[in-house]
Amino acid sequence: MTRLVAPIALFPALVLTLGCTDDAGADATTTFTMTSAPGDGDGDMSETAGDGDGDPAGDGDGDPTTGDGDGDPALCGDGLVEGDEECDDGNPTNGDACTNACTAAVCGDGIVHEGVEMCDDGNDVNDDGCTNMCMSGTCGDGMLQGDEECDDGNDDHTDDCAACRVPICGDGYIWAGNEQCDDGNGDDTDDCIACLSATCGDGYVHALLEECDDGNFENTDDCATCFNAVCGDGHVHAGVEECDDGNEVDDDGCANDCTASLYWAVGVQTNVSAQALTGWTECWSGLYGTPSPNLSNTILSQNCTGSKLLEACRQVGSPTYAVLAMGDRADVLFPTGNGVNATHQGNGVAWYYSNSHSMGFAQGGNSVDRNSCDVDNVNPQFRMCWHTGGDAITSGYRCGGTFLNGNNGWERKIFHAP
Repeated sequence: MTRLVAPIALFPALVLTLGCTDDAGADATTTFTMTSAPGDGDGDMSETAGDGDGDPAGDGDGDPTTGDGDGDPALCGDGLVEGDEECDDGNPTNGDACTNACTAAVCGDGIVHEGVEMCDDGNDVNDDGCTNMCMSGTCGDGMLQGDEECDDGNDDHTDDCAACRVPICGDGYIWAGNEQCDDGNGDDTDDCIACLSATCGDGYVHALLEECDDGNFENTDDCATCFNAVCGDGHVHAGVEECDDGNEVDDDGCANDCTASLYWAVGVQTNVSAQALTGWTECWSGLYGTPSPNLSNTILSQNCTGSKLLEACRQVGSPTYAVLAMGDRADVLFPTGNGVNATHQGNGVAWYYSNSHSMGFAQGGNSVDRNSCDVDNVNPQFRMCWHTGGDAITSGYRCGGTFLNGNNGWERKIFHAP
């Protein structure tokens, strides 16, 4: 029997007449129709689309690996991903997602892949300006790089690392806990001076607000409360003014030209304003509970040397003296000894003085009871006494009718006048 085979792929429908001759010589004719669907050309029974190379699925080159159908090795750059290639974009650009070696772009390969990496230095050093994530180092990323002095990984410019710099005065950032201000300039006449808020007494003249600033709180020199000293400012300019009561009353003991007419009163005075003591200069001050040595050798012979003396007492901080009396130096310091009722009369005051017993006064004509200070209670508001001993002013004792041994809430003062 003879079989006739026609390529089915060439005929969508084919009618065949086959003749068969058997050994008996009998002729028989059989007619049939065979319909063929599109196939893959590989000669196997699967008529689905294929590659024509005779294996189930491939590239048409007769080998089992996927390729280009020509039987050659894979070629990088031909646009076909073949063999061991990770990619093949068919272009000569080495900086895109697929390198010229047909490998996928990876951070650390030393090539900056545009649109994928910011940088790529090809090393594992994380602080050289290009991180191991191929990101350019920036201030605030927490890694010390390039010319950064510090990098704490935050945007807080008030801590110990401001804009990746160690904070200093003048960098324009206020360093919390260390600076009051920082205006980023070296101008010492504005609101911020050496990173401190400008104040009177800082030694810098604050423009438009101060006339002067000598860096001290002394109001008897040329600069008083940061204004040039002038008559009428309420501060006595030492060596220039005799007095300055800060008012325009010309007959109150301090004239409007800051010349003084000496405040003078006969007898013991009570409740006298400190402003009224024109012409007098304080030469000693001490608290009732604090001893002061060298009474005759220092206080009286070096500090309080005027021809007139005034003794006074008051509560600390009070603008008014509770009791005071004044007189010629010879009367105030007349040595009365330690007698119980020993006094010396002068300017309407009963004075007593001893550098080893007590010193003080009572109203003129009144007796005293010195034990060692005066404890007499007749007209007590006009009495004042301080203990002395060993040529020192020791503790209290009284200021008017108030007994003050050891009380540092009260103070004692001596003034003198030429």
